[in-house]
Amino acid sequence: MIKNFQNKDNTYFKNIPTFVNKSNKMRATYIFLTTLALFFSFLLHAQENTSTLFKINLQKDIGGTTWIYIQKGFEKALEDESDAILIHMNTYGGEVLYADSIRTKILNSHLPVYVFIDNNAASAGALIALACDKIYMRQSATIGAASVVNQSGEKMPDKYQSYMRATMRATAESHGKKTTVSGADTVYTWIRDPLIAEAMVDERTVVPGISEEGKILTFSAREAIEHGYCDGIAENLNQVIEEYLGYENYEIVSFEPTFWDEIKGFFLSSVIQGILIMLIIGGIYFELQTPGVGFPLIVAITAAALYFVPLYIDGLAANWEILLFIIGIGLIVLELFVIPGFGIAGISGIVLVIAGLTLSLLENVNFNFAPVQTGSLGTALITVSAGLLLGFAIVIYLSTKIGSKGMFRKIALNTTLDNESGYIAVPMEEKNLLGKTGITTTVLRPSGKVEIEGKMYDAVSEQSFIEKGTPVRVTRYETGQVYVEVRSEE
Repeated sequence: MIKNFQNKDNTYFKNIPTFVNKSNKMRATYIFLTTLALFFSFLLHAQENTSTLFKINLQKDIGGTTWIYIQKGFEKALEDESDAILIHMNTYGGEVLYADSIRTKILNSHLPVYVFIDNNAASAGALIALACDKIYMRQSATIGAASVVNQSGEKMPDKYQSYMRATMRATAESHGKKTTVSGADTVYTWIRDPLIAEAMVDERTVVPGISEEGKILTFSAREAIEHGYCDGIAENLNQVIEEYLGYENYEIVSFEPTFWDEIKGFFLSSVIQGILIMLIIGGIYFELQTPGVGFPLIVAITAAALYFVPLYIDGLAANWEILLFIIGIGLIVLELFVIPGFGIAGISGIVLVIAGLTLSLLENVNFNFAPVQTGSLGTALITVSAGLLLGFAIVIYLSTKIGSKGMFRKIALNTTLDNESGYIAVPMEEKNLLGKTGITTTVLRPSGKVEIEGKMYDAVSEQSFIEKGTPVRVTRYETGQVYVEVRSEE
């Protein structure tokens, strides 16, 4: 028997639509929440699949500044857990020593390094590009012409070219060989032919069908692709990333150098460091040759500060390395003016000066030299040696020019003391001063003034520096000059 359910108002199933509406609302809410969850899950998944590509611009001459870019850029890329490093290059070259350091950094990188040559990769730029895992070029770009030249553009002697040839060959060989199986034969060919790399340095290297004798090899983009020195032609970085590297969701993070990076990079240039070393040596030399504290000493101190301060702030130059330099200078001065002859003190001073200047350029931590990269010591020694040699050469040159012309004409006395002008020869009565005693009225280093029997005379020390107020005895008289030595207590 079927009963009709009826409420008190005798209406049938009056509340049923309410239950249906609630059910529909719950279903709609469920669908909305599910869709929202899927949307956020998709966003999270998309974020997780976004690749980070770290870009470093090398669009100036290769040197201390670009070396800083590479060092800090690679560190930042590792900190950000980037997927790859992109080098955006346009350079005519630069210093081979820094190019070799950058090359080594790239070859030892744990992250893949790709280069996009926007226009030029010449000389040192070609070496850096050759170290990268993949090379991409703009249609109008070129790569090659890696001969070593000086600041005037003249080709350096063959020993420099030999080093560059070997470096280019080794860099090309580091990418290994590819295997091609043809029937029963297996052929191994270089991914980047080392002979081509050598031909970019030496015009005597002949690559059959590619480079003839007497011409330095330079590739256009199409030629580079044909011979394995380019992996693709693109018009911009985004095309490289999407078309050749295969990244779809990616983010490009660019290295942004600070003002201090630019300043430090300038003073880390081998040329600038050499000039500063030259000024240090020249300033100290000329200061020792003149009485009192003057302009040469100010130049030497300023040059030393500009040399060491950037290295010290950056953590390269430690206190003990700077102390080595100061002690070395002190020993050289001691040898020149206190200890007769030239022996242990002078040699030790030179060694300590070179050691202080050189070690300040290395990335050692106190006495731990494990972090120092291969080749860095050679780079530092060459920089310091070149600066020292240039400094001594300038000192010798300027010493011959003092009093002759230009600004140096005013340093020396050039007045002609002829008889027609009323001048007479130097009186020789000072010969009677031999053996007499007096006292210095100025510091003799080695020349100065002495007072003998109430009269003032120009005098030269026979020994080393003689302080003011020291009793002295006349030992000889030559060409109008009195020579003295410290008077013994006897």
